[in-house]
Amino acid sequence: MALLMIDLDNTLVDRDAAFRGAAAAVLAEHGLPAGDLAWLTAVDASGYTPRREVARAMAQRYGSSCPETAVRAFLDHGAAERVTLAEDVRRALGEAVAAGWTCVVVTNGRAAQQETKIRRTGLDTLVHGWVVSETVGHEKPAPEIFRIAADTVGMSLDGAWMIGDSPHADVLGAAGVGARSVWVSGGRPWTETAYGPTHVAPDAAAAVRHVVGAPRRPATAASPSAIPRSVTSPKPSTS
Repeated sequence: MALLMIDLDNTLVDRDAAFRGAAAAVLAEHGLPAGDLAWLTAVDASGYTPRREVARAMAQRYGSSCPETAVRAFLDHGAAERVTLAEDVRRALGEAVAAGWTCVVVTNGRAAQQETKIRRTGLDTLVHGWVVSETVGHEKPAPEIFRIAADTVGMSLDGAWMIGDSPHADVLGAAGVGARSVWVSGGRPWTETAYGPTHVAPDAAAAVRHVVGAPRRPATAASPSAIPRSVTSPKPSTS
């Protein structure tokens, strides 16, 4: 058996679509301009803008038209309660488990939100475990979070893979612990020149199936020259 680590937001689940749905709902509920959906999505920046900054921006723009309690509920629960797991991704995970892979979700973010997504989508019944940055005190791409993920399920990082949509958090993070990686591109071009993924896939299902079909061999540690000397963790996800 080998270890397969998988990112959550915008990899296993479409977090951005869930956020847009929640944002559209809160705008409509409070009679705010529907056209502000683009503004709010830009402020959120796929969850990389800290929650408090999004809340501050909304307070400045809407004042009492959108009460603090509504903003808090939207940011704390909106996206988490709307995420879904695509059936193709569900099937691919089942295939990985059946093939003997130990699957662990490794995600940055707040524990309450991320665990809500995992349980709501049924991922808790599909994977062998999960690690959330807030809980363990380390964020991707820090090597500690990947080591904790392996320890959580009693596995080694030898021969491990990491699947994710973030070049910095997921691909560079995997390289830092000698794991192979699949970057979920979503149609985006790869632009980093200092490092790169082992494989590129358009979506999570294709990524999982690539790993399942790949030869099982211990990963070769990344060359030090391929990894920048200074690595700074990204801002924590707001959802």
